[in-house]
Amino acid sequence: MFIKEAEFELQREPFAQPFAFKGASFREKWNLVVRLRNVEGPWVYGLGGLAVLWSDARVFANHGEVGGNALMMTLLERGLGLVRGRYFASPQAMFYEIMPQVLSYGRSVTRQEDLRPTFALNALVALDNAAWMLWAQQEDIDGFDELIPVRYHPHFSHRHSCVEAVPAVGYALPDADIDKLVDEGAHVLKVKVGHPGDDAEMLARDIARMDHIHQLVGDRSLPDSPTGHVLYYLDANGRYPNVEHLQTFIEALERSGVRERVLLFEEPFDEGGVDGAGSLEQIGVPLAADESVHCVEDVYRRAEVGYEAMAVKAAGKTFSLALDLVEAAAACELDCFVADNACVPQLVDWNRNLAARLPRLSGVRGGMMETNGAENYGPAWQRMLDEHPCAGASWLITRGGTFSLDENFFAGGGGVFSYPQFYASLFSL
Repeated sequence: MFIKEAEFELQREPFAQPFAFKGASFREKWNLVVRLRNVEGPWVYGLGGLAVLWSDARVFANHGEVGGNALMMTLLERGLGLVRGRYFASPQAMFYEIMPQVLSYGRSVTRQEDLRPTFALNALVALDNAAWMLWAQQEDIDGFDELIPVRYHPHFSHRHSCVEAVPAVGYALPDADIDKLVDEGAHVLKVKVGHPGDDAEMLARDIARMDHIHQLVGDRSLPDSPTGHVLYYLDANGRYPNVEHLQTFIEALERSGVRERVLLFEEPFDEGGVDGAGSLEQIGVPLAADESVHCVEDVYRRAEVGYEAMAVKAAGKTFSLALDLVEAAAACELDCFVADNACVPQLVDWNRNLAARLPRLSGVRGGMMETNGAENYGPAWQRMLDEHPCAGASWLITRGGTFSLDENFFAGGGGVFSYPQFYASLFSL
């Protein structure tokens, strides 16, 4: 695979209200669009959305929303410089060659010697996606099953006719919006915990928030749900300082009747907390890893201490790495599901394709994926769906809390191979 030319453009998409988690919030999504070309073929495109707060909250705290995004953008520019005029055996070979250099550069420009690898991974998503499209062009691939290398086929062999669509409930999402999500059929709510404040304030606010949400929607009857009622998927984004604080929270959930509804609890601790926690099997709810996993070794470590699941985040950490992480998770018998980071519809395409092929997640009908665009972007979400090259396709929208996937979805690559007219037009402005 030869990359003769590599360029990128920026598109900023504002949120309807600040997206709050990890003790902070941000107001817009910076989408980076990469285009690549070899000697003879046309341009191919890859899209990636920046998530500074999620990937390394210290950069966000030190530089703010705009400054953090600008720094991450320089890492992508560094990556483009490393691939121009180069041959690579495959997109994964490209990714693994440049990733250490991009991370080193990131540590230099942020002046953070322990910059989390997720910051560099997030910066490379657009380039990685474009590289896979260049590979598809070279190899005459027009289906997602064929795009996945043969080595990984056993882990992506399912074809779910439905994928559970999980909306995100941030700290500030109004009651009316939560009500609407359940009214529209959401069976699982991803609730952001780990509120701002010191440890005691965070714990008190998390308990109060879960009590309130459960009182709001916990008694709602959901006939189409496998359990008949709403389930909760909690995400602390590493805010809990130790096992004792987490157990106090879980005990409060037990008293209020929430604990039995908790499908997953994602990233209760930061990475240091996980490494020093010992066995976590006594917690009482299934724990899932997300941003603390940067490599295959991290998957094995999480499994050793008692984690039971892993969020697959190709739109946050690259498709190239996601393939290896899923392979490691399968070896450890960890459940996998797909998580979002305010992805726009043409990034959701990648997530939906993965969720459709992963093994069924315990507690839901088929695959499961978080998708929080409608909550975060408000009315602009419909405009983005209208701009999608497959606008009008039945699988683009949820019905009864799920994406319904038919043979047209699987045969056509679920939008991944469609020409992204809106984002491609940024290069001609």
